[in-house]
Amino acid sequence: MEKKSRVMDSSKFENKNAIEVKNLTKIYHGNVRAVDDVSFSVREGEIFGLLGPNGAGKTTMIKMIVTLTRSTAGVLQVFGIDSSKSPETVRSMLGYVPQSVSVDADLTGYENLLIFSKLSYVGKKERDERILEALEYMGLTERAKDLVKHYSGGMMRRLEISQALVNRPRILLLDEPSIGLDPASKMHVWESIKQLKKKFGTTVLITTHDMNEADELCDRIAIMSDGKISVLGNPADLKKSVGGDMITVHFTTASPNTMFPKDIGTIMHNDEKSIQILAENGEMAIPLVTNFYRDQKISIDSISINKPNLDDVFMKYAKRRLHDEVSTHASNARRDLMRHIR
Repeated sequence: MEKKSRVMDSSKFENKNAIEVKNLTKIYHGNVRAVDDVSFSVREGEIFGLLGPNGAGKTTMIKMIVTLTRSTAGVLQVFGIDSSKSPETVRSMLGYVPQSVSVDADLTGYENLLIFSKLSYVGKKERDERILEALEYMGLTERAKDLVKHYSGGMMRRLEISQALVNRPRILLLDEPSIGLDPASKMHVWESIKQLKKKFGTTVLITTHDMNEADELCDRIAIMSDGKISVLGNPADLKKSVGGDMITVHFTTASPNTMFPKDIGTIMHNDEKSIQILAENGEMAIPLVTNFYRDQKISIDSISINKPNLDDVFMKYAKRRLHDEVSTHASNARRDLMRHIR
């Protein structure tokens, strides 16, 4: 029997929906279901995240919303307008920043925005004002006349966001907005996204691998795996849904395969030299865990306790770890970004 998505939604937004997705499906050649009967809504003025590994269907979803690819089945509406019937009207309300680098490194920041404003049919009288406004908002005014190839990775990403803001979109869609960026640049991008919502009420939809990014930015997130939504809700409620505390045990030798007592806790994840145990009360469970492994003559190197995070949520509902897949993808993205710099 097909498993139904779980929806936990305790937030109190009263706004209308900016995006409405109903039973949306995208099947590529070879019967590959990139998106499989997905339904969700994005409320006006919220930051909504699609969290999941590469290949989960996040980018395909965002491409259908921005009308870059057509759905195989289902309904997709933007502010009540059917994207399949009025794609041009829908596009006029959207700003889109793809995952791959989309600016020309051999042009200046201003020139990049000028070209984009013309492509977006921004009127000649308004064009210069909008470009300067977008550059100022993203903190790039002083570098507007510099060639983009001399920008840092974070500046380049901020330029892409300012480019998407030129036509003053009602909805901004960001595909992996901070992938490959160093920590300082990432924080700057995050703050810019928060301010878009706070100052202008912009609806923002992001796709991300990054659990910290989803936790930091999003009012609600939908966890995607294998083309489906596994669970949807606000980050705080999703973490509470895991229940209890997460105990991480590192061993001095290989992780043991012994049966673990269910009355102490449940093993959620294990690898070569560590395991993670979900316990109802971590403080009370730690001595029981150490005593169990001592009786088994298994040496513990360290043991720690933490509240569940979004990786634990992903593990509960998608049945695999997201954290292990993030670092490799981020490294690849970082290399691609660096090719465009200097």
